[in-house]
Formats: sequence, C-alpha cells, structure tokens
Amino acid sequence: MVFSPDGAAVPGPVSAWLDARGLAADVVQNESDLMARALRGRPRLVVFDARANLDACSVVCTRMKRDSYTGIIPALFVCANGERAVTVAFDAGADEVLTERSSETPFAVCYADLDHFKEFNDRYSYYDGDRVIRILAKILHDVVKGMCGEEGFVGHIGGDDFIFIIPALIVNETCSEIVSIFDALVPFQYSEQDRRAGYFFGKDRRGQLHRVPLMTVSIGVVSNERRQFANAAQVSELATEMKSYAKTLTGSVYTIDRRQDAANGRVVRSSTARSDVPLSLGDES
Repeated sequence: MVFSPDGAAVPGPVSAWLDARGLAADVVQNESDLMARALRGRPRLVVFDARANLDACSVVCTRMKRDSYTGIIPALFVCANGERAVTVAFDAGADEVLTERSSETPFAVCYADLDHFKEFNDRYSYYDGDRVIRILAKILHDVVKGMCGEEGFVGHIGGDDFIFIIPALIVNETCSEIVSIFDALVPFQYSEQDRRAGYFFGKDRRGQLHRVPLMTVSIGVVSNERRQFANAAQVSELATEMKSYAKTLTGSVYTIDRRQDAANGRVVRSSTARSDVPLSLGDES
C-alpha cells in the first residue's frame, strides 16, 4: 500500500521493486482510507510518499504505529534529501527511509564497536560503561556531522555498537579523526593507576587472570565504490565481517573492504595497496 497525500505517481524505486516481484501498489490519499484498509487487511508494507508532504505522512504513520494491530506493519518513507526529513520519518515510526539521493553516489557504511568494553564494565560499573558509550556517540556525531554535514548519518545499533554512513571519498579522513579523538579521551575514563600502567588485571570467562588493555575502537568499512550491493542485509553482513577483522588487530583501527565485483560475478580482491591498515598508521609490506 502507498500513502500519497498529493496523489503523485508511485516513486520510481518503489514501483521498480514492486514490478520485479509482480506486486501491485494500492494507492490511498487520506488518513481514514489508509487506517480502514490497514485494519481490515493489514498490508505487507505501507510506503509513505513524503516527498511533497512530509508532515502529513508523519501524522498518519504515527497513528498507524500507535495502534496495536497496525503497529507491526513495516513502514517505508520516501523523502526528499535532508537531515530533517530522515529525522521526522524515524520519529514517526518509520522502519526504513529512502531519500531521493542517487543510488550511484559512492557511500561508505562504517560499523564501530568498542574493544575490551565488557572487562571495563566488570572492573568499574555499568554507569561508567554507559558514560563511555555516550562519549563514543558524541565523537561519532561531532566528527561525522562536522565533516559531512547532511550527507552523514549516525545510528546506534545498541550497546557499544554504532553505524555511520558517509561519502566514500572522505572515509580515511573521517575514520582517522574518530580513532584519534577516541584514543585521546578514553584513557581518562580509567583510574590514574590503570591509566599509567596502560592495562589492568581482569578475569576471563574461565576465571583466569589476564592483562586487559585500555579500550580501543574498531571500525569496519564497506562501500559501493568497487561493488554493487543487492540489499541492505548484504551491506550489514560485510560491515560486520570487516568490523570482526578489525577487532583482531591491535589498537584502535579501521579496516576498509577493497574487494570488487568481477565480470563473472565472483568477488575478487583489488590489486591496490592493502586496505586493512588505516593510512594514518602506515602501510605494512
């Protein structure tokens, strides 16, 4: 079902997606019709065409999401470019937001995660752990928005896991700045004794004592510069893979997936310089 308050044609990407699956779009223009049909039949998806009337779509989506029966229906907003549009859509309960920005624009999806965070919580407290999460959130927000403006997006997956989406051309500068600021601030979240030592003794899952380094941040990066993504799940899977690899390295690092799609459909690694070490740390040969 498509909610289009101004009666505009179904957005191109949505129409193409429906056609590829042999589905037809049931278009409605007013709130009463949408709620009546949603309550009678509970559609598989409601697309809110908010390109011309963001506020009207926000009101209707909020109402749909507040109802215990229709609240589980996935809601997709199609919006004009701009940070406000994305914010309004998610505040209204949207599950996904699609902007008019060209899908060919090179972008990078970055998955950030803290290392040795659990041990920090165990030694100090959950309150102290929450403070570190807020510090990381602030760093990500300030760096991404400061360097990318409305072209940057920062999201909180949960716990100490974050995602941010930025233009691919400034991945190195943005990630380097994040790593640098985090490493400068995180030592001051420890006691003076632990900070001076650079570690503390903690217990592993088997109760054995071992040295626990100060927290670091690992960032896995994937982009569409060299490959095309079939869906959001593939992006998430690859970003998680790169983040997991980053966590095997020492210190705060970001790792960039430089693999590319080959003509025969296989994925091959680029012949460019190694991407698993950030430029700020130098190239390993």
